[in-house]
Amino acid sequence: SAPVRPQAAETVAAEPAVKPPQEIFRKDYTPYPYELASVHLDFDLREEATRVKSTLSLAARGAAEPLVLDGDAFVKVSSVSIDGSPLVDGAWELNDDKSLMTIAAPPSGPFTLEIETLIDPAANTSLDGLYKSSGNYCSQCEAQGFRRITYFPDRPDVQTTYVTRVAAEKARYPVLLGNGNLIEEGDLDEGGRHYAVWDDPWKKPSYLFALVAGDLASIEDTFTTCSGKDVKLRIFTEAHNIHKCHYAMESLKASMKWDEDVYGREYDLGLFNIVAVDDFNMGAMENKSLNVFNSRLVLATPETATDSDYERIEGVIGHEYFHNWTGNRVTLRDWFQLSLKEGLTVFRDQSFSADMNDASVKRIGDVVRLRASQFPQDAGPMAHPIRPDSYVKMDNFYTVTVYEKGAEVVRMYHTLLGAEGFRKGTDLYFERHDGTGATCDDFRAAMADANGEDFEQFGRWYSQSGTPKVDASGVYDAAAKTYTLTLKQSIGDTPKQPAAEKEPFLIPLRVGLVGRESQADLPLSQFSGKTEGVLRLAEAEQTIVFEGVEEEPVLSLNRGFSAPVTLETGAGPEDLVFLAAHDSDSFNRWEALQTVGRRVLLDMYARRAAGTGGAVGSVDAETSAALKPLVSAFRAVLADAEGDLDDAFAALALRLPAGAELVESIPDVDPLALHHCRADAGRFVATELRAELEGVLASRAPKEGEAYTPDHASKAKRALHGTALAYLAKLAGAGDEKADAAVVAAYEAAGNMTDQLAAANAASGSGAPCGADLLNRFFEQWQGDKLVALKWLTMYTSSDEEGNLEKVKKLVAEGPVYDANNPNSNYSLLGGFLGSAVNFHAADGSGYEFLGDMVETLDKANAQVAARMVGPFTKWRKYDASRQAMMKAQLERLLAVKGLSANTYELVSKSLE
Repeated sequence: SAPVRPQAAETVAAEPAVKPPQEIFRKDYTPYPYELASVHLDFDLREEATRVKSTLSLAARGAAEPLVLDGDAFVKVSSVSIDGSPLVDGAWELNDDKSLMTIAAPPSGPFTLEIETLIDPAANTSLDGLYKSSGNYCSQCEAQGFRRITYFPDRPDVQTTYVTRVAAEKARYPVLLGNGNLIEEGDLDEGGRHYAVWDDPWKKPSYLFALVAGDLASIEDTFTTCSGKDVKLRIFTEAHNIHKCHYAMESLKASMKWDEDVYGREYDLGLFNIVAVDDFNMGAMENKSLNVFNSRLVLATPETATDSDYERIEGVIGHEYFHNWTGNRVTLRDWFQLSLKEGLTVFRDQSFSADMNDASVKRIGDVVRLRASQFPQDAGPMAHPIRPDSYVKMDNFYTVTVYEKGAEVVRMYHTLLGAEGFRKGTDLYFERHDGTGATCDDFRAAMADANGEDFEQFGRWYSQSGTPKVDASGVYDAAAKTYTLTLKQSIGDTPKQPAAEKEPFLIPLRVGLVGRESQADLPLSQFSGKTEGVLRLAEAEQTIVFEGVEEEPVLSLNRGFSAPVTLETGAGPEDLVFLAAHDSDSFNRWEALQTVGRRVLLDMYARRAAGTGGAVGSVDAETSAALKPLVSAFRAVLADAEGDLDDAFAALALRLPAGAELVESIPDVDPLALHHCRADAGRFVATELRAELEGVLASRAPKEGEAYTPDHASKAKRALHGTALAYLAKLAGAGDEKADAAVVAAYEAAGNMTDQLAAANAASGSGAPCGADLLNRFFEQWQGDKLVALKWLTMYTSSDEEGNLEKVKKLVAEGPVYDANNPNSNYSLLGGFLGSAVNFHAADGSGYEFLGDMVETLDKANAQVAARMVGPFTKWRKYDASRQAMMKAQLERLLAVKGLSANTYELVSKSLE
């Protein structure tokens, strides 16, 4: 097809081809007018169709009024009865799009409502509700999938107990799983069929309902709780993958123990099941006692999973288990409160992973992700508070703002109150709200009341969008021995929230002063002589005077990234290099190096944009001079790594700032030019540090026959080895034969997936001569393993080889590996391609057109996946004029698509506002 040209932006549809979906507002919340005492569900699973019979025990909270139930056109209603009597025509009706059922005149007293529906799980390509995956039945009901099973009050504040009966053909579906406890099972008189009945004694909303039926194998273990109760633990997956579940099981047991030790939360049933499936829109789902996981977050062996995979499995297993209390026992009043469960639970899983591994390395990794994904969202058309005020499709608000920024807000409570005060707050929160749907304000009140605090101002973190900026300046008076620190906070405009209408945040800033001469932390008068404390920035501008400062200090502010802000201290290169060497806070040591690298790259880009920065493939004299101090600091890091410096920290410290972060600092950025700046700077660093990098490669090389272990020390060694290899591969990409041979040797010596993938990625990502061959060898070895083949797919599509788009298109059309109906496959293919600055941001717009084509196609089958792929287009205003026009043209084209889903429509339309 012809590429999209800039002038295509002038062709705009006169009006959207779809009627704008209804927007839902938080201010309009009202409680559901009926009390739901219990639910009984009966599923008759058959190949041609599944019959669902729901029995609801209801009673009006006040005067009887029309009963309104949520549903979907996917659901076919067979019958509706009240107290055993079928309702006649006209007594109930569906609206035009069949999203609502209304029973005009229900009884005034308690009554039983029975609804029988038919659904076709095999045709449910949206993977929302009940669907079939690899021949097995599986459900996904968060946020609003239950309405695709039967008509129901599908909202989080309607909570009740569930009894679920499932019947199916025994040979095909020998395993029948539901929420709660198995209370009955057996064979049916009808030939070859069996049933199981599950009773969940804990009240829950419909989004936590789950059902799985299939031919699955399992592993089993036991966990003894702090009160001495034995809990049976089982993980189910397809039989050929069952040997890959053991690390997930160990992670589950570690999570259960950690939640008891840190939060005093004990598991409340005798059984906990996990099911791993290949076709799943999300990462995992915390359904009560029956967690359903994307298989990539359960299955692992050293040969097929990387260290990062192991860490994600540990973290997500923990995350979903922790939801048992922060999400299930205490759930949400309404969906606007999503961050109440997700932000809190992300903070809990981050803390768990930090305790299981290295806390400093974990913190840096979390901040890297926050800056690369959430900060840009805060600066774009999809900016929203962690508690949104409105939505069109709730699925679109499972965002990095709600999750990751939400976790940062919870972390600030912990920073302000300390571990003991935070625990007092969570204890009170559970005591007050167990068994209910709570709000973000409820959590804030529990934190305040348990500690005698006033957190009214802190509530602005829930209501105001955007990333605050803090400017800090300090003056040392040697004669008076004082250090005067001035702090200013500000925040810019965001959608529907002008900066002029925003008020100052309460920002906790962890601070230290490092003596320039002593190279040690100095006592702080503000904190009774302690060398570190937390400042509370509550005004637009504040001044703090530290007394008794015996020597000139260097400011170390926002230690541990204590607040999710952008910080400008005005520190020069010398001070930054000093902090990188001497700051006692690991995060700020890393941050100092990142700041130096950020400034060098931004200056390099500016000079090239002005035509004075040298040609692509080289480094001009000014950039070379600016990079020298960074190279010296990197050299010092490598020297320290030969001593007591953690290898994993060293690996992070040696990385240049991410392109996604740099983009946010450059108006009208040319992404290809920025890509070349990073590549050329990286090659310069590799050249300067070649001897040291080769030394790391030798000293951290895997020993023959060495067994893989996922402990921190072993992972750290592999991380530093992989970082050194990635740098040397940049030299191979420039034609260095020795470096190319080193990459091949590392690939061939690899005894685990971490080392093997590091070598393959280094080769393919740098354009090394060996890249194509290693990629082919990787595919030949792993094409039979679905999850590992997806790693190949990402490498293949992320190539910066010019013209790679045509190869990607051919792969989409003909294979191998790519499966249009599998979310993981789409995330791998498009995630890789979007990471290629050369091909996605190609000057002719072909990369944008390809993404537009993919979104339009995916939207017809799976709107949730399609909407997630719109993300890069939402940032169109960040780029140069030509690319803005081409990206905008794709958004306008999508907006004009007839039948566009509400999910995709919301993101596209907001991007154009």
